[in-house]
Amino acid sequence: MSKSAKAVQSKTIAFKLLVPAAKAAPTPPVGPALGQRGVKSIDFCKQFNDATKHIVPGTPIPTRITVKPDRSFSFITKAPQTAWLLMRAAGIEKGSATSGKDMQASVSVKHIYEIAKIKSNDPGFKGLELEKVAKCIAAQTRSLGIKVVL
Repeated sequence: MSKSAKAVQSKTIAFKLLVPAAKAAPTPPVGPALGQRGVKSIDFCKQFNDATKHIVPGTPIPTRITVKPDRSFSFITKAPQTAWLLMRAAGIEKGSATSGKDMQASVSVKHIYEIAKIKSNDPGFKGLELEKVAKCIAAQTRSLGIKVVL
């Protein structure tokens, strides 16, 4: 084995996938992403589905998977993306094509704070007050074409 092959084989690999909650299957994108790294995708699917069974099935969950040199793996799940949560709260499928001009739907401040509670556990918002997390989420509504109402 060449030096470069040994170096590649001894590294821990980390990558991100967007996997539907409780519906992971060894089909794309999960199967190929894990297969090319030498991990049995069915093992990941069983563990992931078990870990996300309390979440509404089909919710896209950002997942960070770490594959070790011995082909064992671990994963960390995060809260669904803010845009997905906002669109779900507003009842729309897609955001506005002209952000900031064409308002397609509206959400209440209560919705914003509920989403902020969900997102406050994510690493990006760790240590921030709930009000500041809510302001970040409210700022994103304009780009999606969602109006915040009282």
